[in-house]
Amino acid sequence: MTAFIARRIGQALVVLFLVTIIVFGLLHALPGGLVRAQLGPKASVYAVHQLAVQEGLTKPLPVQYLVWLDHAVRGDLGFSYKLNTPVSTLLAEYFPRDLLLTGLAIALAIAVSIPLGVLQGYRRNKGVDYVFSGTLLALYSMPSFLLGVIAIIVLNIELPLLPSTAQEFGHGFGTDAKVLALPVLTLMLGNIAYYSRYVRSSVIDNLLEDYVRTARAKGAGWSRVLVGHVLRNSLMPVVSLIGISFPYVVSGSLIVEALFDYPGMGLLFWDAEQSRDYPVLLGVVLLVSVAVVIGSLVADVAYAILDPRIRYE
Repeated sequence: MTAFIARRIGQALVVLFLVTIIVFGLLHALPGGLVRAQLGPKASVYAVHQLAVQEGLTKPLPVQYLVWLDHAVRGDLGFSYKLNTPVSTLLAEYFPRDLLLTGLAIALAIAVSIPLGVLQGYRRNKGVDYVFSGTLLALYSMPSFLLGVIAIIVLNIELPLLPSTAQEFGHGFGTDAKVLALPVLTLMLGNIAYYSRYVRSSVIDNLLEDYVRTARAKGAGWSRVLVGHVLRNSLMPVVSLIGISFPYVVSGSLIVEALFDYPGMGLLFWDAEQSRDYPVLLGVVLLVSVAVVIGSLVADVAYAILDPRIRYE
């Protein structure tokens, strides 16, 4: 196990190194370059040259990359032209909000999806399965903005129970559950439909295995078989989905955050794109890329822990 984890960490570091090269390449492929993005299209040639010299952009590309990588490793991802704030400071401010919003939504969705998927798999092709499958298929087919609009109409307009905007989020961060309720509910509904489908399929596959028939032949009840045997083996696809969802937790949901005016990474990325604030855009891209690698690493390690037979050579 130790050798496996060490090997996967080494592979992850190689991928992260390649990611930094790609991000650095994007940095230099921007239309007009970084200097023009900072000074504007009407800046004089002299001003552009002076700023390029000042920021070291006239040096050879390998030297620029090493300087940029050194700064990135130390958390210096540049400066936001629009917000007049270091990018690392912005990411440190917005990331906990996404961690709270999407992390809570995914955790609740998994908590609901696992027993729901087990029930559907156990009662497959029965009335309960058809009802839940149809309902979840409808939820899965709806885009997140439509789910959010429906939630606002029902729980904010028709039944004025919850606020539809998070404009006062800064004053209620982590304390006012009402501020988070609608965006968490919107994200959770879509994820329940997504996760439960995989759990259901995995439960059905495991129910056909020989070990289930053997356990039943020895007199084990269905509750013991489902909880003690089938559930553990059925969690494998969920582990993979959690690894895939990790970048989603980091980047947030642009549509949902815009709909509820929630100040997260998705909304930060959208505002930076509208104002061509390239350092912020690339900072978010780098952070999400790192999250993809970490999520994949966590999923692989969790796979090996859940099933000792799995070893990647």
